[in-house]
This record gives sequence, structure tokens and C-alpha cells, in this order.
Amino acid sequence: MTETKQNPMREVKIEKVVLSVGGVGEYLVKGHKLLALLTEGKPCKTKSTRRIPGLGVRPGLETGTVITIRKKPEETIRRMLLAIDNQLKRKQMSENNFSFGIKEYIEIPGMDYQREIGIMGLDVTVVFKRAGRRVRLKKIKQGKIPKRQVITREEIIKFMEEKFQTRFI
Repeated sequence: MTETKQNPMREVKIEKVVLSVGGVGEYLVKGHKLLALLTEGKPCKTKSTRRIPGLGVRPGLETGTVITIRKKPEETIRRMLLAIDNQLKRKQMSENNFSFGIKEYIEIPGMDYQREIGIMGLDVTVVFKRAGRRVRLKKIKQGKIPKRQVITREEIIKFMEEKFQTRFI
């Protein structure tokens, strides 16, 4: 009997994990410190491009801070999932990614309360990819990607259940 081999080009991989905190003023500074503390990296501040008078937002105003983790994202995902008891909702899934929020950073294992930061939460986004995605992203001889290259909700759920033992509600 011959075993059926899986196509290596169909294999789902984690591309990156993005941690972000939104806010302005003092809250933004605390969020920047929090992300630096969590990842031992240097977070980047994001600026607004639009004017939203109801929220007091103007173009050029710093409205958030974000950090992208590409090297060894699995250990970061494990830590963040432990903060939410390895439970995700099916509606948090999307094509090629999923997102969830952590209400308080002290729920993350290994994190202690920091007086200068206070109590705050953050958002986590996990982005998936398949081999061959670079064809669409490169500048020279850019190609098109077919719809079958997209990673569906069901594939993400199966991947997370197998690799991270995540429960879905």
C-alpha cells in the first residue's frame, strides 16, 4: 500500500504575529512600553491619516503602537493563548488570519504588574500563509494568486486545534 503524500505547497504556515495597542497621549506611551516589555523589541507608532472630529483625531496624530513578530511566532502565540484559556470564537476567524484581544496584560503567563504601565489590554493578530505568496508581493514580475491559495476559516481552525490544542466556541 502506498501512502498518499500531502502537497508541500498546500501546507499552512504562520507568517507573523502582530501585537497592537490603540490610544492617544499618555495611554499610547504606556502601550508602547507594554509592547516593548512583552517582546523585547522596538514597537512602532502609527499615525492617523484622516480627520475624525467626533473622536478628536486629526491627520498626523499618533493613535496607536504596533509590533510585528516574524521570528519564532509560535512561542508568542502560545503565551497569548494561555491568557485567554486557549479558547477562541469562530467569528474571530477570517481569511488568512484571526484576531483576539487580551483584556489585561497581567493575565499573560510570566508577566507581573508594572506600576508605570497600569492595567491595559492589547490586540493580537495571527497571519497565515502558504508557499508561493511572494509571487503576489514582489515588485518585479508580480503575479496573480488564485482563490485556492487563500486559507479558509476551516483550515485555520484545523491548524490551531492540531498545533496549539485550541478550543473553538
